[in-house]
Amino acid sequence: MSGNSFGTLFKITTWGESHGPATGVVIDGCPAGLKIHEKDIQKELDRRKPGQSQSTTARKEADKIEILSGIFENKATGTPISLIIRNTDTRSKDYEKLKNLYRPSHADFTYDEKYGFRDHRGGGRASARETTARVAAGAIAKKIIPFITFKTTLISPDFKTIEAARKEGDSIGGLIECVIQNIPAGLGSPVFEKLDARLAQAMLSIPGTKGFEIGSGFKGAEMKGSEHNDEILTKKGKVMTKTNHAGGVVGGISNGMDIIFRVAFKPTASIAKKQQTIDQKGSKKTIEIEGRHDPCIALRALPIVESMAALVLADEYLIQKTVK
Repeated sequence: MSGNSFGTLFKITTWGESHGPATGVVIDGCPAGLKIHEKDIQKELDRRKPGQSQSTTARKEADKIEILSGIFENKATGTPISLIIRNTDTRSKDYEKLKNLYRPSHADFTYDEKYGFRDHRGGGRASARETTARVAAGAIAKKIIPFITFKTTLISPDFKTIEAARKEGDSIGGLIECVIQNIPAGLGSPVFEKLDARLAQAMLSIPGTKGFEIGSGFKGAEMKGSEHNDEILTKKGKVMTKTNHAGGVVGGISNGMDIIFRVAFKPTASIAKKQQTIDQKGSKKTIEIEGRHDPCIALRALPIVESMAALVLADEYLIQKTVK
């Protein structure tokens, strides 16, 4: 299976499945001497972990980080950093009666078609459980770019709406906005390695994502050039724009303004309502999914979105340092 690595100079490879013994990540390219404390990584994982409210999955995971290599006396050694998060609250038996069924809007059918075999326990590699590794790596990425700040918020839905869906045995989608400040101008490259293109790839690689827009996004298609163009000015000797419809990226390169983007998440695919599907032999079946699931996956996705953005920006920052 390819597609498990992300990044250029600051590169990560994640591993593990939802109901396997653990998930983890190997990080290549972390600058030697960078101060990294276990508590810095744990803080980010604590933001993501399940079971923190009735509006999230009841699965209880400590998500305790363990550093296996690459960090000595709280400093990166310059060698590969290996991190592990052990799974402690798996209930694989919940999925036994679903092993031969294709759950609607899950990757069951597509994994079978591609590989001829799949891990049916909680979705295996396709599960959002894999994102623990991304969040752990993102915590280290943030240490490379400490001058950059992230403000990530859930635009919709509200908790009342999420609870209503949960009580109905249903789920609901969500929209997250990320505002990134103190970005230096010059990050990103033309054509295929545009900063906004890399951010889009990063966000759409998160399980459950269905849309990405930056700056004015799709609303920009309804505007005139005279409305959408960001007029350029200087303020206290710094080049700025009067507005920020570009969302901080022009020509694929950061212009120094805040980077603003939004990510759309689909409703959680696992719901308690009866649905129609087929089994591996193509026979019609009725499916009713049990187990522990988030009624709105966007609710716990905020640190994941931040982490993926940090991975892109840390990588681009290191690339830019090699250019100048």
